[in-house]
Amino acid sequence: MPRDRPAPDLPEPLAPLIDAHTHLDACGATDAASVAAIVDRAEKVGVGRVVTVADDLAAARFAVDAANWDPRVYAATAIHPTRANVLDDATKAEIELLAGDPRTVAVGETGLDYYWPGKLEGCATVEEQVEGFRWHIDLAKRLRKPLMIHNREADHDLLAVLIDEGAPETVIFHCFSSDANMALACVEAGYVLSFSGTVSFRNARDLHEAAKLVPDDQLIVETDAPYLTPHPFRGAPNEPYCLPYTVRSLAHTRGQDPVELAEASTATARRVYRI
Repeated sequence: MPRDRPAPDLPEPLAPLIDAHTHLDACGATDAASVAAIVDRAEKVGVGRVVTVADDLAAARFAVDAANWDPRVYAATAIHPTRANVLDDATKAEIELLAGDPRTVAVGETGLDYYWPGKLEGCATVEEQVEGFRWHIDLAKRLRKPLMIHNREADHDLLAVLIDEGAPETVIFHCFSSDANMALACVEAGYVLSFSGTVSFRNARDLHEAAKLVPDDQLIVETDAPYLTPHPFRGAPNEPYCLPYTVRSLAHTRGQDPVELAEASTATARRVYRI
């Protein structure tokens, strides 16, 4: 978790908003009271609901617990692609059970990450990631829940696997960070693109161009907290309450009224997650 700078002040409220992807456990939540405290701060600025996302089995258990502790919280459960090498039969069985919980609104985050293999000790190989991704795609289709994708430097292969397997009805590209060509390919395929604090970074010119191409009904917003704190707070801790900073920056990039974007992204998130 970033700790180089103090936490940002609460932004001016912007409502209604749904944080479509956050990690409450990594933000420091451990129990019902600490979950409520984080969501209370978010609610003060218009972020009334959050989806807390798992990247390993412990986080998946926590996400479902958190979603059952607080009605403003929903869960997404899966094993992160860099950890796909832990997907034995027992882990798959528990992830499937957690993903089937009524408070779980998506299977994620799963996908492909080509940045870390060879750099991170114990990271799943590309082959293991592809196998795990295929399993999660099948799980999402069987449960009829959205598939939430993590994509890092794997644009072509991600789209190829989705085509090969047959994509679920709803596919969400979490923290979309690719270029305009990838955005157009995803929009054409009917996928939903979720934008995080990276869209506010001044040097993210390709992402800015991509963000202009996404229709309102295929766009949602997220914090990915405690990571990717929006400009001008990079290096500070992120939390769901910071989402209005990102939305205002995204609205400026798209030439859109922030309230209009907040309403549209929330409508899309409600439809996508069925909440």
